[in-house]
Amino acid sequence: MKSFKDLKIVFLGTPDFAVASLNALVSAGANIVAVVTAPDKPAGRGLQLQYSAVKKYALEKEIPILQPDKLKAPEFIESLANFKADIQVVVAFRMLPTLVWDMPPLGTINVHASLLPQYRGAAPINWAIMNGEQETGVTTFRLKHEIDTGDILLQQKISIEEDENAGSLHDKLMNAGAELIVTTI
Repeated sequence: MKSFKDLKIVFLGTPDFAVASLNALVSAGANIVAVVTAPDKPAGRGLQLQYSAVKKYALEKEIPILQPDKLKAPEFIESLANFKADIQVVVAFRMLPTLVWDMPPLGTINVHASLLPQYRGAAPINWAIMNGEQETGVTTFRLKHEIDTGDILLQQKISIEEDENAGSLHDKLMNAGAELIVTTI
């Protein structure tokens, strides 16, 4: 088996939550061969094109970037395959078609901001707060067809303080997820 630094990793993500994990991998010496992120979107008064947080980070680190409109587009699939990734890491990205997540020989690993199987799907941080949970956490798992299912690899529990809000819990989980993905890989 290849060492951590020899594994070719494609990282898929979009917001700041994902950047923490990408940065943790880069800082640990991981070989990130490409990132896949959302296409640029017009925003603001002048509708200037805005880059995703992951794209901004990848540009700073000179990591190749793919921004497909359609994840099943033949040109995207071909470009992704050309990176010959050993493994893919997904953090805060959209649902992937089987063709994409099944591509690398070591599969695709996701970081999710809950202790799966609890709070699958969107907004797990908000649901934990709204439901008055005292504990949540982050999970790394291998992707399977249904959303946020698959073999759980590692979990880290995080306590939810009385005065916690979605923003502060987001940041705690973002940092915990970043540490957990490095440990998982």
